[in-house]
Amino acid sequence: MSNFNLVILMGNLTRDPQLSYTPNQKAVVEFGLAVNRKWTRHDGSQDEEVLFAECQVFGKRAEVISKHFVKGSPIFVQGRLKLEQWDKDGVTHSRTRVIVESFEFVGSKQEGRQPGEGE
Repeated sequence: MSNFNLVILMGNLTRDPQLSYTPNQKAVVEFGLAVNRKWTRHDGSQDEEVLFAECQVFGKRAEVISKHFVKGSPIFVQGRLKLEQWDKDGVTHSRTRVIVESFEFVGSKQEGRQPGEGE
């Protein structure tokens, strides 16, 4: 049986990207992504839900995202899902994260705050 793990999302950053480096000096950036979905209910009323996804990017792509994206910036990402699990005080915690393998700029420069601008 074959396996396939691919996720494609387009949304807006929920916070500024956080750049760090691994012990072997590989760039890593983490950011939150909000993806909105709007639909019409059977009764004609409009509804909306928001999905919040945690994203992680490695290498040169991480440095580019850190340099060019800020909270509110639109982005298109493609990657894979990764389940992370850890124990804390005897309780097992878990989360699903998007490991971004490629991304694209979307929207205009006017959307979102520009790097270096105040909140």
